[in-house]
Amino acid sequence: MSEFTNVTVEKKANVYFDGRVTSRTVIFGDGTRKTLGIMLPGDYEFGTDKAEVMEITAGALTVQLPGSDEWVAVTGGGSFDVPATSRFKLNVTEVVDYCCSYLD
Repeated sequence: MSEFTNVTVEKKANVYFDGRVTSRTVIFGDGTRKTLGIMLPGDYEFGTDKAEVMEITAGALTVQLPGSDEWVAVTGGGSFDVPATSRFKLNVTEVVDYCCSYLD
C-alpha cells in the first residue's frame, strides 16, 4: 500500500534521539494507528508495549530482535516483526523511511 485515505494525522511530531528519529501518527477510522517516520544514520534502542510490524520503505538498517544475538539486514521493501513488551536495537546505515503498524 503506497498511500492511506480517509485518515487523521496528528500535527505534533514524535521526536526521539535528539531529532535523529521522527514520526507522525496516522489514525484510521477504526481507531488503529500507524506511524510514518524517518531515521537518520545511527544506533538506536526502542521499547514497545504493543506488537508491531516495521515496514522499511526506503534506506537500510540492521535489526537485533529480542532474544537474538543476530543482526539482520533490512532494506527498502523489507519488514520485520517486533513482539509486544520488548526492546529491539537498530543500526541505521543510510536514511530510513518507515511505516510502523501497531498490532492488538
